[in-house]
Amino acid sequence: MKIKLNSELELPEAASALLNFAGDEKVFLLEGEMGAGKTTLIKTICRNLGVSDTASSPTYSIVNEYEYPGGKVYHFDFFRIKNEIEAFDIGFEEYLDSGEYCFIEWPDMISNLWPLHYIRIRIDQDEDGSRIICADKI
Repeated sequence: MKIKLNSELELPEAASALLNFAGDEKVFLLEGEMGAGKTTLIKTICRNLGVSDTASSPTYSIVNEYEYPGGKVYHFDFFRIKNEIEAFDIGFEEYLDSGEYCFIEWPDMISNLWPLHYIRIRIDQDEDGSRIICADKI
């Protein structure tokens, strides 16, 4: 799946399309350069799910937890971890096994811990300044 965003105003529609594309899959690995829009996309997906709290980057806390009418959302940011042991220390595997939504920024930092099935999202900036979102089911 490929989506071109010319404006942040298009994010809610893109978030809905990604959720529809994912179907029953609830683990999302988001890749992209710093400032590409990973956190902004996750915030929009959370709003689409009905999260009432304001979603924010868990850069320093590693994981943020939000509630939505259908359950919980876990938002991970592994940019600052030193190794995968830190992910084990916060109980990362239990989060993955919870059956709840898990959105993971900087997944390459924990590549040995990826589940067998997930949605991989890559966000890039096009030459004209728009964002290109590519999603694959793995």
